[in-house]
Amino acid sequence: MTLTIQSQQSIGSIAVQIPGATAIFLKLKLDFCCGGQQPLAKACADKGLDTEQVLQAIQSLQHKTELPKTPTPVVLIDHILQRYHEVHRQQLPELIRMARRVEAVHRDHPSVPQGLADHLETMEQELLDHMAKEEQILFPMLKQEFNPMVVHPIGMMRHEHVSHGAQLEKLANLTSNHQPPIGACNTWQALYAGTARLTEDLIEHIHTENNLLFPQFEPNASQSH
Repeated sequence: MTLTIQSQQSIGSIAVQIPGATAIFLKLKLDFCCGGQQPLAKACADKGLDTEQVLQAIQSLQHKTELPKTPTPVVLIDHILQRYHEVHRQQLPELIRMARRVEAVHRDHPSVPQGLADHLETMEQELLDHMAKEEQILFPMLKQEFNPMVVHPIGMMRHEHVSHGAQLEKLANLTSNHQPPIGACNTWQALYAGTARLTEDLIEHIHTENNLLFPQFEPNASQSH
């Protein structure tokens, strides 16, 4: 679902509703945490920023999830690269930054997600390694004519997807299923909105590969249904 953001919304509410908006606000030096009650239009005006340009940048963060109408391997791979690989590379550095801040500022809070930033860094490194193998080895092979040698790297990717699933379970445990405590600051709320979105995106990413792309190259796939 795509949310429509208005210029009179507070920047704090936008930071919580739209994962990734915090990175834009940070770059533009707009205070979404302590100064989060301020409407976006006024915050932009005070900084001499073009409100419409900022709105467009925020709206562009809301990624469309529709699959291609013709899910051929080449079309699916291009969709995966743009919709998931690029998005994960944007998501994780900002989530790690916010997690470090929340763990430091709220270290005495009973619900502080101790170890979350480290876990996100582990996820980032493993995802970067995984995506690099797909981009440099597997996907170029899949874009060529059928090669029986692809079955082995596909099996490796499926195995790594299982590991990603375990990491998502730990992420849910660390964040109380992505539910910030009552009275949590805007950064904490934005962090958990972001971890929830990362979880949704990664699950969709794995589903697209495991259930739509890979079976087109695995022997006897058509006989298993």
